[in-house]
Amino acid sequence: MPHRLSVQTLSGPVRGFAAEGVHVWKGIPFAAAPVGERRFRSPAPPFPWTAPMDCLEFGPVCPQAEGMAMEAVLQPDEDCLNLNVWRPATEGPPRPVMVWIHGGAYYMGAGSQGVYDGAELARHGEVVVVTFNYRLGTLGFVDLTSLATPEHPFESNLGLRDQIAALGWVRDNIAAFGGDPGNVTVFGESSGGGSVTTLMTVPSAEGLFHQAIAQSSPATSIYGRDRAATVARLLLDRLGLTPDQVGELRRIPVDRLARASAELATEVFGSVPGTLAIAPVVDRDLIPYYPVAAFQKGKQHKIPLLIGTNRDEATIFRLLRLPMMPVTPDSVYRMLAKIIGDNPEVSPEQIAAVIAGYPDLPRAKGAIAISQDAAFRMPALWIASAHSKAAPTWLYRFDFATPMLRAARVGAGHAMEIPYIFGTFGAIRRDPTFLLGGRAAAMAVSERIQARWAAFARDGKLDWPAYDQDGRHTLLIGREESVAADPDREMRLLWGEDVVGFS
Repeated sequence: MPHRLSVQTLSGPVRGFAAEGVHVWKGIPFAAAPVGERRFRSPAPPFPWTAPMDCLEFGPVCPQAEGMAMEAVLQPDEDCLNLNVWRPATEGPPRPVMVWIHGGAYYMGAGSQGVYDGAELARHGEVVVVTFNYRLGTLGFVDLTSLATPEHPFESNLGLRDQIAALGWVRDNIAAFGGDPGNVTVFGESSGGGSVTTLMTVPSAEGLFHQAIAQSSPATSIYGRDRAATVARLLLDRLGLTPDQVGELRRIPVDRLARASAELATEVFGSVPGTLAIAPVVDRDLIPYYPVAAFQKGKQHKIPLLIGTNRDEATIFRLLRLPMMPVTPDSVYRMLAKIIGDNPEVSPEQIAAVIAGYPDLPRAKGAIAISQDAAFRMPALWIASAHSKAAPTWLYRFDFATPMLRAARVGAGHAMEIPYIFGTFGAIRRDPTFLLGGRAAAMAVSERIQARWAAFARDGKLDWPAYDQDGRHTLLIGREESVAADPDREMRLLWGEDVVGFS
């Protein structure tokens, strides 16, 4: 039996365990159960306890449609606001803290998925790693405030409010786990990366983290209140409710709400390619501005930022037929037409110029290229360019792919960098990405990227030139690493500095 370690938090004592050079605590509540009348309300502090709480297993994850990125060992429950801590077993001064926000298009995933196991990063990076769950889908990112009445209040952006509550827990408790509350780095990928760039513009999140890493952030996938009201009405229709029955939303079984999240997401993906039904909302309360616009106006938190994308972001969506991104010529053309219709400042001539810059667009290759540039690469460049005028900024591009992934035409696809950062692919004996070899090279890439991410968390600095308007230096992470000056210049000039998207 592993040795149990007792730590006193502000809410009560928790017991973890020691294993393979790390100390681990799993499933620590960071907020009260958001159930019953607390459903669709901001997170509240956890109820205190006095007897030691065994935190030896992962806690429940936010309910989501069956099969949505979940391992069998993870159990769904609406009482899902819990977190996990890994720290090196060796004694030492307070260590930098890295808080991970998982991705999953804002309606699936969990901080306790195996790929996010923090042991390797904590051990080799000499950092304290925290992962957590937050409310997803209908429970966390469908804004129901347009349906609110005095009798039935609702609040916006609950998933983001959960993230802020988790970061508040870290500030107040992480010192007891050997972490430095004055040196916290928040990092995340995909919708987790989008959460990072959004949190950098949320006034109430200021001071909760001191560095930020945004991996493949869909920073422009955030919408206004009018569209949020439309999505809320679609949800009611999907559930068979009328506006005067909004009180039923707190009584509907949570698994039905989880299915509605997936159905709603698929419905909107299909009808409006390139947009998310479920995403943060510019509510002028928690989120006062569209994030990219906030960066360009200098209204973001002025902290060191590491931001980047993967070279082949969209290939995995094509391979797995995931609906989140348009990867066919027809869906891309419909996405661009919608951009023109929803954004009067975007002219047909501007879109025509962009289309002309992708000569392969009549084929799937061109559709994939324009889609990933619109969704990920250009938002990263817009943010890097704007933030570099206010605070230290570094840009990377993850290019590495094993022979198997190259043969499958996936390459450095979306999310492929994650196991390299956490060092978790080595735990899979029959990892299919190594069927054609390449494990030794992958392990070397993982060691380098872990060291860089941990160094950034420790010092807020990196060892390649910072991004600025002159050099626009970018670290290209492949089998070998190189620094390129403005490698995306042609694409950057094609799209321009004006944000083209749905915000």
